[in-house]
Amino acid sequence: MGGIIWIIIVGFVAGIIARMLSPGPNNPSGFILTTVLGIAGAFLATWIGQLIGYYDTGANAQGAGFIMATIGALVVLFIWNRLVARGAIPDWNK
Repeated sequence: MGGIIWIIIVGFVAGIIARMLSPGPNNPSGFILTTVLGIAGAFLATWIGQLIGYYDTGANAQGAGFIMATIGALVVLFIWNRLVARGAIPDWNK
């Protein structure tokens, strides 16, 4: 249970930092979307890190740290902004 709470806290903080660093009016807002943004960024960073051999996989699996989770959240936010700009997903702030 403590691990899940830690993932939510790190995801929320990484999402907040990513939203502050990324300019744009169509950033997802609210606690849940910010947390999902950070958690998705952490998963993306972990996946890419495991693909290039930076993180261990299998029984000794490692996850992305806080900085990589924030960078991953920035990548997810960039993709989000591109999808909104193209009209693939609606802009929730309008």
